[in-house]
Amino acid sequence: MSALVGRPFLKMNGLGNEIVVLDLRGSRIRVQPEEARAIAQAPGSHFDQLMVLHDPRTPGTDAFMRILNTDGSESGACGNGTRCVAWAMSRDDDRRDLLLETSAGLLACRREDTVTFTVDMGAPRLRWDEIPLAEEFRDTTGIELQIGPIDAPVLHTPSVVNMGNPHAIFWVDDVEAHNLERVGSLLEHHPIFPERANISLAHVTAPDALTLKVWERGVGLTRACGSAACAAAVAAARKGLTGRRVRVTLPGGDLLIHWREADDHVLMTGPTELEHEGVFTPDLFAGAA
Repeated sequence: MSALVGRPFLKMNGLGNEIVVLDLRGSRIRVQPEEARAIAQAPGSHFDQLMVLHDPRTPGTDAFMRILNTDGSESGACGNGTRCVAWAMSRDDDRRDLLLETSAGLLACRREDTVTFTVDMGAPRLRWDEIPLAEEFRDTTGIELQIGPIDAPVLHTPSVVNMGNPHAIFWVDDVEAHNLERVGSLLEHHPIFPERANISLAHVTAPDALTLKVWERGVGLTRACGSAACAAAVAAARKGLTGRRVRVTLPGGDLLIHWREADDHVLMTGPTELEHEGVFTPDLFAGAA
C-alpha cells in the first residue's frame, strides 16, 4: 500500500493552473512517479503540478519543494504552484515572508494580501548551455528553429530562456491563430532541447503588456504557467519589445512581471485559490504503475 494513503492534500489553483499541495515535512516519504501519475488521474486531485513539501535542506529556508508534473517528471520551478504553497504555509499565521528551496534554487515569497503573493523567481539564465540547448547559439533572443515549410514557416526563431525550466517563446500576431496542442509536444521534445522545453506563443499588445499561451513540459496545454510568463517577459525586454515591467495575460488571467535591473531578478505577482481539501484513499493508488 502506498505510504501516501491517509495523507491530507490541498487542491488549489493559480490562475487556473491546477496545483496539489502535499506537505510531507516531518516524514521520509518520497512520492514516486507512478504515484504522482495516479494522483493526477483522479478527478478530485487532478493537477498540472504536484508541490511536495519536505523538511528544509538549507538553513534559513522554510521548506524544500519537490515539483512533479502530470506525467511524473520533475520540474525545477513553478511560479503558480509556489504562490499556492506560500498561501498554504502562511494561512495559519501572520507571516508575510517565506523562503522556499527547489532543485533550481531559492524562491523568496511575500504575501501582498489574503490571496495575492509575489515570488522572486531569481535571475534568468540566458546562455545556450544554461538553458540548455544541444548546440551553441550566441544569440538566444532568437535561435534557428521552425515549424512548417522552409520558405514559409508557421512558427520560427523562438527566444529561449531558463527560468528554473527551459522555455522557448515564439513571437506571433495572434496566439489563437496556431494549434499549439498539435505542435506543442513535437517542439517540447525537439532534439535542440536535451531536457525538453516549455513552449509558448507570445503576442506583444503594448509596451507593458503581452498575451501568452503555453504548452507546459510534462503537462500539455495549461491555463497558466508562471515561469513561462517570466521567461516571456524577459525575452520581450531583451528584444526591445517591452519594458521590464509587464502584465502577462494567460487564458487563466493576468500576472504582473518585473525584471529588476538592480539584481537581475524576476518578480512575479498573482493570485491563489483554494478549491478543496482532501485525503488520499487506498483505491487511488490501486492501479499505480
